[in-house]
Amino acid sequence: MPQYENAPIGFGSLFGRNITLTGGPAPARAYIETLMPDILAGRVDPGRVFDREVTLDQAPQGYQEMDSRRALKVLVRP
Repeated sequence: MPQYENAPIGFGSLFGRNITLTGGPAPARAYIETLMPDILAGRVDPGRVFDREVTLDQAPQGYQEMDSRRALKVLVRP
């Protein structure tokens, strides 16, 4: 789902072209292994991908933040 309110929404939009019938945004999965180390090291600014960052011990609170819609995505750092 687009996370910005002014994002074009609809199957013909940028979002729609990146969806597969398998149910997920296909391009994002293809780059996770390549980009995640650079994101974690601070070499790539992922933009507004993660709203919160928690330690592994704080993972339950991160899930609570997402469940209550106080965060869209939470990064759990080991």
